[in-house]
Amino acid sequence: MEQWSAEAALGRRVLVVEDEPLIALALEETLAEHGFRVVASAQTVAVALRNIACAQFDVALLDLRIGAESVEPVADRLAVMGVPFVFTTGYGRSALPSAHATRPIVQKPFRTEALIAALVAASRRAAQDA
Repeated sequence: MEQWSAEAALGRRVLVVEDEPLIALALEETLAEHGFRVVASAQTVAVALRNIACAQFDVALLDLRIGAESVEPVADRLAVMGVPFVFTTGYGRSALPSAHATRPIVQKPFRTEALIAALVAASRRAAQDA
């Protein structure tokens, strides 16, 4: 896995899509501790789609299942926009939508190093592709 540093994360703006409030709060705190800035957080697909239209962010962290909903519409929108994102799930890679099967994934429960490294790597890849 690619190494990360606080400088690589510094100031990167993140959209967090997570339906569990305690997990979302822990993610926000962890990301802030590592130099990221959470600019929007959503607990539903509808709110996430509104945030995409309104907020400016560099990378997104998407829980694969938001309640009974799939986060696929959010992933589809981000892909069209060229915004990098990382899936989080306890279900494994086989649960990813086929259109996004090669996207980065971080297994729950999270390891902080893996989470931060995946976000930094996704951001770097997007910057290189731009």
